[in-house]
Amino acid sequence: MSKAEFSVSTQDAVLLRNFQAPNSSTVKEFNVNTTSDNLILSFTPASKSFAFLNALEVVSVPDNLILDVAGSATSGTFRGLSTQAMETVYRVNVGGQLITMFNDSLGRTWIPDDRFLPNSNLVKAESNNAAVKYQSGLSTEDTAPVPVYGSARVTNPNDDPNNKLNVTWSFDVDSGFEYLVRFHFCDIVSRTNYQLLFNVYVNSWIALQDLEPSSVTFGTKASPFYRDFITGFFSDGKLRVSVGPSTTNDAVGNAFLNGLEIMKLVSVTPSPPSQSSSKSKIGLVVGVVMGAFVLLVAALLFFICRKRKRVQKSHSKTWIPLYMKGDKTHSTGKKFSNGTTTHTGSSEYYFPFGVLQKATNNFDESWVIGVGGFGKVYKGVLENGTTVAVKRGNPQSHQGLAEFQTEIEMLSHFRHRHLVSLIGFCEDRNEMILVYEYMENGTLKSHLYGSDFPSLSWKQRLEICVGAARGLHYLHTGSAKAIIHRDVKSANILLDENLMAKVADFGLSKAGPDLDQTHVSTAVKGSFGYLDPEYFRRQQLTEKSDVYSFGVVLFEVLCARAVIDPSLPREMVNLAEWALKWQKSGQLEQIIDSRLAGQYRPESLRKFGETAEKCLADCGVDRPSMGDVLWNLEYVLQLQEVQNPTDSNENSVNQIDNLSPEVSNINNNDNSSSSSNNNNNNTEATVTASNLEMSSLDDLSGVSMSRVFSQLLKSEGR
Repeated sequence: MSKAEFSVSTQDAVLLRNFQAPNSSTVKEFNVNTTSDNLILSFTPASKSFAFLNALEVVSVPDNLILDVAGSATSGTFRGLSTQAMETVYRVNVGGQLITMFNDSLGRTWIPDDRFLPNSNLVKAESNNAAVKYQSGLSTEDTAPVPVYGSARVTNPNDDPNNKLNVTWSFDVDSGFEYLVRFHFCDIVSRTNYQLLFNVYVNSWIALQDLEPSSVTFGTKASPFYRDFITGFFSDGKLRVSVGPSTTNDAVGNAFLNGLEIMKLVSVTPSPPSQSSSKSKIGLVVGVVMGAFVLLVAALLFFICRKRKRVQKSHSKTWIPLYMKGDKTHSTGKKFSNGTTTHTGSSEYYFPFGVLQKATNNFDESWVIGVGGFGKVYKGVLENGTTVAVKRGNPQSHQGLAEFQTEIEMLSHFRHRHLVSLIGFCEDRNEMILVYEYMENGTLKSHLYGSDFPSLSWKQRLEICVGAARGLHYLHTGSAKAIIHRDVKSANILLDENLMAKVADFGLSKAGPDLDQTHVSTAVKGSFGYLDPEYFRRQQLTEKSDVYSFGVVLFEVLCARAVIDPSLPREMVNLAEWALKWQKSGQLEQIIDSRLAGQYRPESLRKFGETAEKCLADCGVDRPSMGDVLWNLEYVLQLQEVQNPTDSNENSVNQIDNLSPEVSNINNNDNSSSSSNNNNNNTEATVTASNLEMSSLDDLSGVSMSRVFSQLLKSEGR
């Protein structure tokens, strides 16, 4: 068995290459990314050799245990971390004792740091488990258990103000690789807040400069948090982690560290090659290989967020500022799924905190125009007179870095007349602030109920629905991989001064499945009342989940009431269920907004109800695409505007000739995605009603017309 030589790979990554088992126990733990519901683990023996395996364990862990962005040894920000295959090399409880799998919520083992600390006389150990207070938005017990954060090594044990020495831990590693180093901090040593200011180094790189723990924890003592850092390549086989006082003249000469995790970034090219990976799932796989001469414990982290066993921990509560002192780049560029280090700063996107503070009158509460899961939204006026909407993140919110980063990436990459435009962002002072174009008329929801806005006419409501559908259709089809919004609701459809609809709030958005996949398996996120029941049951996300949510919005537009209203009789609490009953009974007109009386044509209302009903089909495969929904809503609007309707039973066949004879390619007018796409959108297509030869169009929502009819727009709507 000691002569065995083999490679181990998943369908997405090579974990071990030409591995030779030593004559001693060995632990191997990997973070892997897979695009399918199955993890395929392949053992490939070398020529004239063999491979062996004795046991395998799969453990599920919470969402966002490893985020997508980390600090970098270069002058940029490392992106695509959650897609990387990584081998866990060390997991260290600094200043504490051995923590076994029985004392860790994820079954991990944390070893003491004594053997990695050459000069233990330069530090003292501190321990205070009772003081540890997990804070929403920072680390959780799944990030690291209490005994890790409740113990620490503290530099300058004699509190000598002139002691400026660094303390170093040294680890043997394989050269020629990049490493993720996760630093765990919990200030159990300071008597007062804002007392410490120190640096953290990895080899010759400054990983964290002028770290002030109290600023990160918003003044809460003994509140755990962590920082991630990606090293560059190095060749000496030693990874050294050092902490020491800041070089600032008045800095106190103390520093501390509670825990360390070191992970090696391994190959993401499988052998034999498989399909490209996505970020849909990550997991923890633990394997034990035992032989005559060898005990090989192969621990593979296989994180499948849709199969988490601790439902109560389904929210990611990690709040890590993208901006770290010493790393002066700003992350506004495209998202890279291959784990590249990028320089993404852009002066046209970045706003200093002071500018936004002035623009919002020091974030005056009277300037608040909305409150969401991420934080408050303020009206702001820039120095050039431009009115903007400023969304300031709330660190107590369940939404944090992941949502902030997603919003920047989505809106800096996609441009469309029916998507709210991102103007810029700010990361100063550990803030997470997003700046958008200002939408004069607020949310669609506020025009339907709960405010003093004047009522929208039936035609206005239809035009708003058409505009929102165009924006969602572009998200689903405007790039090689669909973008799923995941939080479609009336509060996220904004209206400009002309009541033109724009889809907003992309913090929960997620890339759709690869071409060879049918769905993305992911933790359930969204808004109660709008949530796709199939997505909720199976945790399998598709574009049809957005279609379901949009169907709820359609009935909300029609009925002008809340989607969930506990004050109503039981059968009326859920709008979608209640409206569907009336629609299926052919009596939809009985529940529509009374303010619409006399405004709608029966044939327009009938087709609108049919479209909403199709969207709310229980199974995603039975729902229309967003393109088909768009086509049907355009047709509903045409039915409303036709001058001489025949009877209430007319259908698409007897109204097709009334459609505008000249329509243009939607991409040519509504998109301004990126310069790379502009060259592909210069061809204008003209379609006339006489070109359309169809035997029956009685039910347009029941057929797939995305490639052609979703591109049709009314000429007057230009």
